[in-house]
Amino acid sequence: MKLLKTISALLLLACISISSVSAQSTRKDKKAAHAAEIKSMVEAQNYIFDATYVSPMRGISRALNSPYDMTVTKDTLSAFLPYFGQAHMAPYNPTEGGIKFTSTKFSYNSKVGKKGGWTVIIKPTDGSISNWRDVQTMTLSISPDGYASLQVISTNRDPISFNGTIEKRQIKK
Repeated sequence: MKLLKTISALLLLACISISSVSAQSTRKDKKAAHAAEIKSMVEAQNYIFDATYVSPMRGISRALNSPYDMTVTKDTLSAFLPYFGQAHMAPYNPTEGGIKFTSTKFSYNSKVGKKGGWTVIIKPTDGSISNWRDVQTMTLSISPDGYASLQVISTNRDPISFNGTIEKRQIKK
């Protein structure tokens, strides 16, 4: 009877260890697949940065409840982000606060980071202030897990940072 209990305990322990090993390998496989998907989106310049948290240079950081994002494609950069901070010059149209623009003229440079992530530097080059406002540089730091941090440097405003995730861009038909 004691031998039967020992054998059944060993079988139970073996089953548990096999299932935990397979669960770990499944998690690793999913994580690797997600990292490969993020890599392909960054290299193809086809993704959306979904902002969930904002950190202004002055004032308090806060979570964002509304859908704010920045869409990157090979030929278009579109930003719809809030702005909290000090502006050194009033906007031409006071109803258009925030960082809102669409540009087809911009530079896009990405570098692979030390821990497998990416640093993407985007610079609008459109000369029309009505199109790109005063954004000079947008630096996006992306982790292999898809988490990202965006820092926006402007001419006439204090710098501001956003945290969020990189999402697959849905093509509208």
